[in-house]
Amino acid sequence: MSTTGNILFSGVGGQGILLASEITAYALLSAGYDAKKSEVHGMAQRGGSVTAQLRYGKKVYSPLIEPGKADILISFELMETARYLPYLHKESKVIVNSQQIKPPAVANGQVAYPVNALDSITAQGVEVVVVDAFDIAQEAGEVKAANVVMVGAMSTFLPMDVSVYEEIINTRVPERFREVNLKAFAAGRKITD
Repeated sequence: MSTTGNILFSGVGGQGILLASEITAYALLSAGYDAKKSEVHGMAQRGGSVTAQLRYGKKVYSPLIEPGKADILISFELMETARYLPYLHKESKVIVNSQQIKPPAVANGQVAYPVNALDSITAQGVEVVVVDAFDIAQEAGEVKAANVVMVGAMSTFLPMDVSVYEEIINTRVPERFREVNLKAFAAGRKITD
């Protein structure tokens, strides 16, 4: 616990980024780490960009991550990943959902969705894990659990036992959604485990 870890969550409104960052932060706290989190909602209700920054370690004084310092970028939408490439360093891990959510300018035909978005991410020379979180969540029983699939995939890169995450999901997720979220989390872990 001598070092500090930095996790950047990115995506668009409605993808459950805030719950994903909350589960991760509470899991880190439960495991004995100090953790600080910051969120930017922006135009979330209109499909706009949403981010959460999470820092953890023995003692953390600020939740904000400097460019070039993100150890993990967990991105819930392909193009949003490209936005935050400047935050990566050569040892960074990128967990990216393969889902594409077209912003209004793309939907209106004003601009095209970048066809090479994944290429620009993998060209960074960092470890990239592509997750089809939407389909995995659907198999688990609820497409809205794609965010927890992503947390499951990311969880193998963090120094905590799976039981810590399960405990947090059991306490932070409403009872009627717990079972499907636990299944989604387990399915996400299988991707990187």
